[in-house]
Amino acid sequence: MATLNSNYLKLKAGYLFPEIARRVKAFTEANPEAASRMIRCGIGDVTEPLPLAVREAMHAAIDEMGTHGGFHGYGPEQGYEFLRTAIAQHDYRDRGLDVADDEIFVSDGSKCDGGNILDILGDDNRIAVMDPVYPVYVDTNVMAGHTGDANEDGSYAGILYLECNAANGFVPQIPEEKADIVYLCFPNNPTGAVATRAQLEAWVTYARKHGSILLYDAAYEAFVSDPSVPRSIYEIPGARECAIEFRSFSKNGGFTGTRCAFTVVPKNLTALCSNGEHRPIHPLWHRRFTTKFNGVSYITQRGAAALYSEMGRAEVAALVEHYMGNAAILREAVQSCGLEVYGGVNAPYIWVHALVGQTSWQIFDRMLNEANIVVTPGSGFGRAGEGYFRISAFNSREKVLEAATRLKAMVW
Repeated sequence: MATLNSNYLKLKAGYLFPEIARRVKAFTEANPEAASRMIRCGIGDVTEPLPLAVREAMHAAIDEMGTHGGFHGYGPEQGYEFLRTAIAQHDYRDRGLDVADDEIFVSDGSKCDGGNILDILGDDNRIAVMDPVYPVYVDTNVMAGHTGDANEDGSYAGILYLECNAANGFVPQIPEEKADIVYLCFPNNPTGAVATRAQLEAWVTYARKHGSILLYDAAYEAFVSDPSVPRSIYEIPGARECAIEFRSFSKNGGFTGTRCAFTVVPKNLTALCSNGEHRPIHPLWHRRFTTKFNGVSYITQRGAAALYSEMGRAEVAALVEHYMGNAAILREAVQSCGLEVYGGVNAPYIWVHALVGQTSWQIFDRMLNEANIVVTPGSGFGRAGEGYFRISAFNSREKVLEAATRLKAMVW
């Protein structure tokens, strides 16, 4: 008889966002009059239309595909040269960072890449994750068999949890013990925290000392407004020898439904083989890509490349300004209620300390019932997130202003 991958049976509960959707669906079915009033500030999904530069480029690509001379079938799995060059030039080389075109791998999402990277990493690696943090990091390691069973608090045996709290500014301390793979996410989802240059330098020093690899999720780098805050791990000397960077067009370019992202794998990054030999990771990721992925569509990649045009860059800046304007409104509204508020400055997420004596899910249910506002319970991001909730700034200005009014009207 066929057998299952029993690691999936270790998963403690349903993935966070489907669970939120389930609860919201149950609430609206029981209270149909509330459906039209619902304001969704939970999942970080964009709301504004695709930039005009993107739409025009995609329309042109569709017309091109309608001709014999311009038709494109299977493309290069790792991405078309025009997009890889644009990414490497504008996001890295123009900023003085050494990244080659062929170190860019174009994909359909940084969430996908963050899970798929485990295919080329050993099963005996000690995994470290920030807590709280994006739950995909933990769940994909559970699925891959890199953990033990779940504990009562939802944590998993075998994972090193790096606690992030108000005392450390939601940036984890360097651990005393060794971790082989370390997930870092800045600007952080869910806390909105950013790491200073000195803090990232400490992590690069740690990784190089122990031969560790930093999996650096920079999906929200476009929202950094403080010039002193690094937007790439490769701004730190030595990071090319110890870090892989994940980025996405989902939030800065509105591609959550269009799907395009990329991962940077430096050619001088190595890992240890079972025979003690150090081997480069780049060719293994290249092999994984060409074997298991057929590439992002030509039309989508033309749209992504348009984000680097003069018009595209202006539209990206306008989108960032819109969402960060929302963040400022929501942050002020929650602060006026007397609650402890973090984030919302260099990131589109507001991280709020819930009322004493109420769990994250209790706050979620209360806001759903009393204000018809959907937030994300902090405990869904890890045990250290208990007692907090996240508010997303991805919304229309009209709905954000209404959400702010309702938040201020609640009796806290």
